Order: sequence, then C-alpha cells, then structure tokens
Amino acid sequence: MTIEVLAAFAARASLVLLFLPFSALDKVLNFSAAVGQARQAANSRPLATALILAGLFVEVVMSAGVLTGTADRFAAFVLAGYCAVTALLWKPFWRKPDFRLRGPSQGRETFWDFLKNFAVAGGFLAIAWSGPSAQGVAAFLHDPFGSTHPYATPISETGR
Repeated sequence: MTIEVLAAFAARASLVLLFLPFSALDKVLNFSAAVGQARQAANSRPLATALILAGLFVEVVMSAGVLTGTADRFAAFVLAGYCAVTALLWKPFWRKPDFRLRGPSQGRETFWDFLKNFAVAGGFLAIAWSGPSAQGVAAFLHDPFGSTHPYATPISETGR
C-alpha cells in the first residue's frame, strides 16, 4: 500500500469519523434521547423515530461507501445533503434569542455549529465531484504549489 492510498483513506476517514462510528453509535446507545432531540423538528414521536432511523442508515451505509470506495461519489453526495439538512433542522441559530457577536451567546455557538455542518458538507461534495483519491494525493505530492484551475471551462464545452 502506497503513501498516496493511505493519505486518501485518511482524508476520507477524517470526514466520516464524525458519523461512523461516533454519531451512529450515539444514536444506538442513546436512542430515546436522539428521538427526543428529533422531536424539535418533528412533532410526532413516530416521525421523529423514523428520522433517527433514516439518519442512522445514512451515517452507517453512506460512510462505509465513502471509506470503501463503493459508490463513493453518490455516498458523499448523500452525506453532503445530510449535513445541510441537519444544519437547517437542528442548528437554527436564527431562533436563538441571544444571538450576539460579543459576550456569552448560545445563538453564536449554534451559528458556529451550523457553519461546521456546511463545511463538512463541502468536504463531502469535494469527494463527490473529484476526490480525494490516490491520484489526487500523488498529483499534490508531485506539484504541491500547482493549481487545479477549478473554475476553468472544460475544453469540450468551449468547442475547442
């Protein structure tokens, strides 16, 4: 196994580590508390239970897909959506009455958690759309100051 493969695996593992095993295990060990938290977004207990079970499925199956490389782009895309939805449902900083920039503020703390969810979503979208892969790691090691030109239009779209 090469350093490139290990580095790609480590990058993917660092993204899914939040979900598999920790968040998934927390949902299993503290299922009632998780359902209680889900009731913030769903008034009925059966719907809250369904949300937790769906979240558990996403966290385990999609994380495994990202780690193993099995349908990894799709799995990363689903996890990106999951991060965005959970930010909107469970990190509503705009509902906190004490949101302020200076001094103690639960609203500001929730705002940072909201942004972290979207940052993780961005990491998953990077996997869904391009990497990290062993080839990407090798390209970085070969030319660490090189540019990927992420906003260039592909030649096939320009007609050249």
